[in-house]
This record gives sequence, C-alpha cells and structure tokens, in this order.
Amino acid sequence: MWGLIPAAGQGTRIQPLAFSKELLPVGTTKAGAQERPKAISEYLVERMARAGATKACFVIAPGKTDILRYYGGRMGEIDIAYAVQTRPAGLCDALFCAAHLIHPSESVLVGLPDTLWFPEDALAQAPADKLAFLLFPVERPDLFDAVDTDAQGRVRGIEVKAPAPKSRWVWGAFRMPGEVYHALHRLWRARGCEDEYFGTLVNAWIAAGGEAAGVRAGARYVDVGTLNGYREALSLLGEPKSTESPLASK
Repeated sequence: MWGLIPAAGQGTRIQPLAFSKELLPVGTTKAGAQERPKAISEYLVERMARAGATKACFVIAPGKTDILRYYGGRMGEIDIAYAVQTRPAGLCDALFCAAHLIHPSESVLVGLPDTLWFPEDALAQAPADKLAFLLFPVERPDLFDAVDTDAQGRVRGIEVKAPAPKSRWVWGAFRMPGEVYHALHRLWRARGCEDEYFGTLVNAWIAAGGEAAGVRAGARYVDVGTLNGYREALSLLGEPKSTESPLASK
C-alpha cells in the first residue's frame, strides 16, 4: 500500500523559514534514550503506517531537497520514494506526478504533510474498496474542503473553501484502490488537467457516476501551515488524546 504525500508547496503562510514547511518541528520524539524535535510530516507518515502503508512517496518541488535529505530512503518500516512536481499546479497535478509508481492493484492513501490530526488510527477506518474520505469536524469549514454526505455516508459533493458550506465536516485524508486512482487520473486528463483542487475533480467523478464515501472517524484536525495553527498543534499535543471532538455531535 502506498502513501502519497504532496509536499511541493512553498508554505507562504508561515514563511520565512530556513527549511521546507513539512520539516517544521512540532513536538518531540525519542529514538531509544535520545529525544529530538519531530517534523510535522512525520506524524502523517506514522498515521499512514498505522493504516497499512508499507511505502510512501513525497511529491516535492525541485528545490525542496531538504525533505530528501531528512527522510532518505526509509522511515521506520516505511520505504520512501520521491516524485518531482516541476511547477506549482495544484493538488491534483501533485498527486498524479506519482502515477507511474502506482499499480492498479495497490491501495493508495493520501494526506497533507502540514497537518496534525487525531485519532492516530482513524484512516484505518476508511473502507478500502472505494474512494473514501476521512472527515473531521471543524469550527471554520469555509477554510477547508467541506464534504456533504447523505445519511448512509455517500458523498454528495465537496465544497471547496465555500463561504457558507452545508457541512462542517472536512476531509483531512483519503484512501482509494489503485484502479480508482488511475480512473481519476484519466478523468483529470480528459478535463484538460484544469482541476487544481481535488474536490472539483471528485465532484466531476460523482457526476459521471463514480462513488465516494465520507467516514466521520476524525476528532481533531489542525492545519499547521499558519502561525495560529502551529500554536494550536503545540497545544493539542499537550492534551489528552480524546477520540471525541466537542463538534462531533453538532
């Protein structure tokens, strides 16, 4: 199983940094008796491993070689590969930069490397036989991609940073079979590669008869790409890791 990690963005909201935002230290970790700072993207790699990934691909911009130096070819039990997005062209373009690595028989996990979310095993609850979004309740869904689902969890549509979305549940990660990944790649190409956001591509997928599920298994979700988000992540790491959010019942 592959984990795809789009990491080509420049992180302009939290600059200036002397390194890629995906390497921003958030909390610490221990290697034996030695404690060290922990890069924010390490949390995602660990969560992907808990969901069954055995290899991960960072999609990086040409100048972000510090990510390659940091991870090398392996983190724990995860083999690490790299693909290059030669120009900033959005999330869909980034994800499909790795299409040559993914066999249709392999499952694919996707997450954002500048986010922190709980519970750590939530992605494992998403079904493996279809495109499935791991959903989190947030206070400001207008800042994210809100996912509108029916009573059975079927996705009716994704509202990309809409001013007044129908749902306060946003996607934080997703999984899909390799066959679906390649079908979405073909659809994206058929649409002239014009979809910058994954949500608009998924809306076209659903309109054409495709299926997607939304799984409300997430509890806490933080975008660490802003200074306020960074502070919230530090606070969250110091809290007890409850699996229930105060927004979950709203």
